[in-house]
Order: sequence, then C-alpha cells, then structure tokens
Amino acid sequence: MDPSLNHHPSAWRGKELFASRFWEQELTLEQFLAPADEWIGEVREELEEGRGAVLLKGSGLAGAANPLSAEFLRFCSAIGTPVSQSASGEKVFSVRNEGYASDDPRARGPNTRKKLTFHTDRCDVIAFLCLKPAKSGGENQVVSSLALYNEMLRSRPDLVEVLCQPFFYQRHNVDLGNELPYTRQPVFSFFEGVFASNFLRVLIERAYSGNGVPPMTDLQREALDTLEELAEDPELHVTFRQEEGDILLLNNWITYHRRFEFEDFPETRRRRHILRVWLSMPNSRAIDPLFAGNYGATGAGEIRGGMKART
Repeated sequence: MDPSLNHHPSAWRGKELFASRFWEQELTLEQFLAPADEWIGEVREELEEGRGAVLLKGSGLAGAANPLSAEFLRFCSAIGTPVSQSASGEKVFSVRNEGYASDDPRARGPNTRKKLTFHTDRCDVIAFLCLKPAKSGGENQVVSSLALYNEMLRSRPDLVEVLCQPFFYQRHNVDLGNELPYTRQPVFSFFEGVFASNFLRVLIERAYSGNGVPPMTDLQREALDTLEELAEDPELHVTFRQEEGDILLLNNWITYHRRFEFEDFPETRRRRHILRVWLSMPNSRAIDPLFAGNYGATGAGEIRGGMKART
C-alpha cells in the first residue's frame, strides 16, 4: 500500500469528517438556483480529491411551494451529468416508503422504511435533497471506504487480498435494460495507482445463491463480514440527520452510506421524502475495466454508471 493513503483526505475516520469546510456549509436559495462556476469547481474537487462527502445546509429551500425536482436536477447538472436510475430513464428518484409488498418487483431498499446496510450506488456521485424528514429515525451514516481498507490492511491483509479479487454481482431486479444476469467486480481496487471501492452486499449474496456460479468460499464470506463489522465501528463512521432543504453529496468510490429505519407521520404531505440523483462526474477517476459490466465506460471523466433504458 502507498503509505500516503493513510493520510489522504478521503481516509478520514469518524468525526474527522466534520472538520471539513464543506460539511454543513450554508447554501442560499440563490446559490441553489444559480451556483457559481468557481464554487461548483471547489465542490467537485472536494468530492474527488478531498473527503468525498459534502453536506449543504439549505434552510432557504425549506418550505418551498413545489417539490423542487426540476430545480434539484438543474443544480445537480451543474455539478455532473445525471444518469438514469431505472430502465425507464428516471433522472430524479423519490426515496420514500411506497408500501410495496416484499415480493413486488418494483421494491427497492430506498422505497421502503427499513434499515439499509452500508453500500454504494451505481454512479460516481450520489446527491440527496431532503424535502421532508421522517417523524423519527431515518438518520444517515457515512464511512470512508479508504479508511476501512487501511484498517483491514493493518489487521487482516489476507482478507484485503480477497476483497481485491472479483466477486459475482447479481443484476438488480429493476435493471431491466441490462441483458447480463450478473457481472464480476472487486470490492477494493486500484487502477492507475488510484483507490476505488464498490460494495452492495445484497447483490453479491443474490448472485451466489443462483445463476450456476460457484458457491461463495468461507474466506470470501469472512472478508465481507469483517468489512461490514468494521463499518459498524463508531470510531470510523459518522451519524447525522438530513433536515428539510439539506443536500448531501457522496463520492461512491471512496464512501459507503446507509440509513436507519424510520417512522412516518400519518399525513401523506408530511411523510419522509428525499430526492436522489445519480451523477457521472467530469473529474472522476479511472476505474478497473472489470467495472464495465455495471458502469459501461471506465476511463477518467467519461460518462458512466446508471441503468440502461429498456428497449
């Protein structure tokens, strides 16, 4: 391992993230509607070269008369290129409890109220705008995947070696434009000397439970278990709550995120509602060609990620 990775800004541990000037930075309505190019450049740099996590406090956005979907998409488009989040081409996805049955093919973790596991999404940067927080619960947690890598390298280098090898990933149940039943990609990777991590255990488990792929080895399972146990360490992750108007931006190659189970208000208009946009970034890192199955292009700054439209 390059010793400098221990001191890289994206290798933050727990509350070190809160020292960033981009954490809880105030965002005015004017900045939201017409963000300055210089400021956008600084945000991009923080996401790719810095800590990989930005929280903008948008108190000026709270109580808006409309859902802000179009305005949020324009704001995100100034930062990167929005990519599709479904086979129908959705660029803005509503994260809220839709009440789907567990066996409904439309069901995804984001449209339930259950607790989610630490994971990444299929894009360079994920953006969340909180329209309405939950009555209770729904707190966010974020952890540096580079810090997890460093910890595992110190304590279990044998498991790091396992996580750097390809795992099978099941095609997502809503990824109907993808003809591949599964793909193979590593959890930890280095390409052109740059770190990148990608992790969604539910799709790994689904892949190894079918498709005729070889069974998961005991060492592979131990490596995944150890990674998740480390992410649970309060010394490594941060916990916070998005309030109305807050915008959270996360680089998926250097952070994992999740949210807690929540309870909604009984009134529909007051129920938890988060808008989500997936972004391909112009200043993104090059990634291992093994990610092409899920991301398409893998070169630095290329348009990648998202889900193909169904034909």
